[in-house]
Amino acid sequence: MSTRHAARIASQYLQRILTARVYDVAQESALTPARSLSRRLGNQVLLKREDQQSVFSFKLRGAYNKMAHLPAEQLARGVICASAGNHAQGVALAARRLGCKAMIVMPVTTPRVKIDAVQALGGEVVLHGDSYSDAYQRAVALEAEHGLTFVHPFDDPDVIAGQGTVAMEILRQHQGPIDAVFVAIGGGGLISGVAAYIKAVRPEIRVIGVQTADSDAMARSVAAGRRVALRDVGLFSDGTAVKQVGAETFRVARALVDEYVIVDTDEVCAAIKDVFQDTRSVLEPAGALGVAAIKQYVQTHKLKGRTLVTITCGANMNFDRLRFVAERAEFGEQREALFAVTIPEERGSFKHFCELIGPRSVTEFNYRISDDRVAHVFVGLSISRRDEAERIERHFVKQGFATVNLTDDELAKEHVRHMVGGRSELAEHERLFRFQFPERPGALMRFLAAMHPGWNISLFHYRNQGADYGRILVGIQVPRGEERDFEAFLQSLDYPFVEETANPVYRLFLR
Repeated sequence: MSTRHAARIASQYLQRILTARVYDVAQESALTPARSLSRRLGNQVLLKREDQQSVFSFKLRGAYNKMAHLPAEQLARGVICASAGNHAQGVALAARRLGCKAMIVMPVTTPRVKIDAVQALGGEVVLHGDSYSDAYQRAVALEAEHGLTFVHPFDDPDVIAGQGTVAMEILRQHQGPIDAVFVAIGGGGLISGVAAYIKAVRPEIRVIGVQTADSDAMARSVAAGRRVALRDVGLFSDGTAVKQVGAETFRVARALVDEYVIVDTDEVCAAIKDVFQDTRSVLEPAGALGVAAIKQYVQTHKLKGRTLVTITCGANMNFDRLRFVAERAEFGEQREALFAVTIPEERGSFKHFCELIGPRSVTEFNYRISDDRVAHVFVGLSISRRDEAERIERHFVKQGFATVNLTDDELAKEHVRHMVGGRSELAEHERLFRFQFPERPGALMRFLAAMHPGWNISLFHYRNQGADYGRILVGIQVPRGEERDFEAFLQSLDYPFVEETANPVYRLFLR
C-alpha cells in the first residue's frame, strides 16, 4: 500500500473526526499511567480509560455520532443494531438522549450484565445466534420488517469517525513522544478511527492492532489481501468475537495499521489482573487485549524506555467469569507451572518428593492412591519465568521421578486438574479430613514431618486460592490400634480441621 494512498485515506477521515458529535454523551476519558506495569516492563505504559465512560465502553461515541447525523424522519421511525453488548449500550443511550426507539439484537452468549444494562437504558433486546455475525443477520431482517435504520457497530464512516475521537484525545493529552498505540480489534471500527487520526496528525506513531488467536479475522484478512470470514470465533473475548470485519474497516486498517499482535486467553487474563493491580478496575477481556499485547511486544522486541499507549476499551465484565480469569492469570503471567509426576507408591516417597520441591510455593497438589506400585501426582508450582518449568522437570527426572510438563496443556488446565481422584480399593483404613493451613512456606512440610511413618497419605487435594489460609483435603490410612496416637498427632498440629470420613459425598465418589 503506497504512502500516498494511506495519507489520502487518513485525510478523508480527519475532518469527520474533528467535527464528530460525541460529547453530548461521552466524556474525555483519562489517559493514566500504569505505574506498576510500567516499572515491571521498563517502559512507560499509558491507559486510555474508555472503560470509565457511562456505559463502560468507547462504543457510545460512534453510535451517537451516527445517530446524531440521521434525518429527523429516520430517527422518528427508530433504529436497530446488532451487538455483543457494548455497541448496544451505546445505541440505547444515544436513542434515549435523542428521543427515539432502539431495537437491539444480541447473541445469546452475551453476558447478562450487558443485556441488563441495555434494558435499563430503554433498549428492546432480541437474543439471536451465538456470535455477532448471527445477530447481524437477524437484525438485517428486522430492519426491513419494521422500517428501522440500522446503526452498524463498526462498518460505517460516521461510527468510525466517532471512535476516532479517542485518538484525538490521546494526542492532545500526551503531546510528548509516543512510540506505539495498541488497539483491540473486533470488527475494526475503533482501530480504523484511531489509525486514521494518528496517521493524519502524527504519522510517526505506530498503530498496532490486537486480536485473540481464536478471533483474528482482521489479521487474517490483511495477510490474505481480502476479507476472510472465520467459520467460528472464540467467545471468551465476546466484545471482539466477529467472524468477518467490515468492508470499510478492512480498507482503512489495511492501509493504515502498521502491524498486528495475536494474544491468547491466558495472556488476556493476566492483563486483566495487571490493570486491576494498577487501577483497581476490572476490565472485560476485550478491554485488556492491548495490555496483553504490550507485554508480549515488549518481551519480543526487547524494548526499554518507550512510551506505549493502549485503550482500555471496555469493562462490562460478567462477574461469574472472574473465577476463570483468576485461575488462568497465573499462566498468562508465566508464574505457574503444572506437572504430572510419577513417584513410587511406598512409605516416605511422598515426603521425599515434597523435599525436592524445596522452598518453591505450591499452587496445587492433587493425588489419589490408585496403584500399589506407583503414584501419579498433579502438582502446580510458582515460577518467575516460563523456562523454569523445563528446569524443574529435568530436576525431578534426575531425582528418579518421571515427569511430564503440563504447563501448556489445555486439557490439563481446563479439566484434568479438577478430576484427579476417584474411588480406590487400596484406600484401606482411610480417614478423610479437611484442614486449614496458613499460606506460608513450610506449612506442608511441618504437617508431613509430624506424621508417623506408618501412616500413609492416600488422598491429597490443595489449590492456592489467594487467601491467607489454604484449604486442604487429606486422606490418611491409619492402621487399627493406632487411633490414639493419630488423635494426638491431630492435636499437635494446631491446624483447624474437620473429619469428613462419614460424609455421604466422600462415600459416594471417593470411598
